[in-house]
Amino acid sequence: MPYGSRLAATMTRRLGRACVYTPSARLALYLALRRWCRPGARVLMSPVNDDVILFVVLAAGCRPVQAPVSVWDGNIDPAAVPEATWRGIDAVLTTNLYGIPDRVVQLRRRCDQLGIPLIEDAAHAIGTHVDGRPVGTFGTAAAFSLSKHVAATAGGFLAVEDTRIRRELELLRDDLLTPRRLREDLTVTLRPLARSSVRTLHLVRPVWRTMRRLGLLERDAFRMALHAPHLTASALSAPSLTAYEPWVRVDLHAFRVRHGTLVRGQLALRMAHLDDDLTRRRAGVALLAGTAWASPALRERAVPDGPLPLFRVPLLVQGRDALLERLVDHGMVCGYVYDPPLDDYAGAEFVEPSPDPSAARWFASHVLPADPLTARRMTGALTRERVATARPPLREAPTAAVT
Repeated sequence: MPYGSRLAATMTRRLGRACVYTPSARLALYLALRRWCRPGARVLMSPVNDDVILFVVLAAGCRPVQAPVSVWDGNIDPAAVPEATWRGIDAVLTTNLYGIPDRVVQLRRRCDQLGIPLIEDAAHAIGTHVDGRPVGTFGTAAAFSLSKHVAATAGGFLAVEDTRIRRELELLRDDLLTPRRLREDLTVTLRPLARSSVRTLHLVRPVWRTMRRLGLLERDAFRMALHAPHLTASALSAPSLTAYEPWVRVDLHAFRVRHGTLVRGQLALRMAHLDDDLTRRRAGVALLAGTAWASPALRERAVPDGPLPLFRVPLLVQGRDALLERLVDHGMVCGYVYDPPLDDYAGAEFVEPSPDPSAARWFASHVLPADPLTARRMTGALTRERVATARPPLREAPTAAVT
């Protein structure tokens, strides 16, 4: 029986697409890029994205091409992508940032016209639907993450449009996995319990600040250190996951470690509660969408069966960076801030910059990713802090993500 087949079967039933289990979404994405993109392929993507994803694209031997984005949600704005750029790319990679779906119908249409694959990064978007279809069923392939939902800290899937290639992908995955280690299995199993205990005992502030003071966090800022000379040298080995592992593994060192039955059993139990988790998240999104800080793009989606951002709710605030520090005093550590945009962070040596970076810069510097499971605490904290709503200098009419 293939590794992780029971978990994959559960996700297959949920999506209606064949799925391959992986230890992480980043490994799933690497599989997709290696399968559908030749070395040197130019991949259109949003610059408001996790830096780990940038390094996965580089590890696959591809050239990241940064797209113009919507100022309201940070996802690719297809209408703003120059025609010359469309003609020069070999694939499109979505973000579904915080669970707000990309404009997947329009992107799929353009990819079909160009004869190139659409790869969905659905790590933030389990449970989000567009036109009645789950995010992750529009592309040639889609990477999912369990570490973003149900309080898991591991596990991913690659969902594929063509069922016939599932075995091919399983073999490629198996070649990339590193051997299981009992210590890693125990760490992955116990970490969610430890995080839950910290929150329950109201220890978020002292634990977070102690870890930062002792240098136990891998990132000193929103972005990891680039180490440009080493990154340049690694390109000589691309495509190679091993050459880029110092960057790809940040925040998740076991991203390619084969999980034992202990971890897979825990993930199966947590997946059984996924729908309950999503129901709680929808309630939190509805609350946050009614606040003054909610993006217009969020408010227009906060309708029954709307395409909601169930992972994090993007609020637009003034003085975001200083606010993040003050929120720790309220017992909330807000992660998933992707600032500066990837083209400003990495530079033209490693990415092709966006032809219009202004929207990405504004959104990345003002967005506050709020956990919908802590919606009441967040709204209370923002009210007490008298946080002002951020408005872009030039108002852009929000466009629906499904066009």
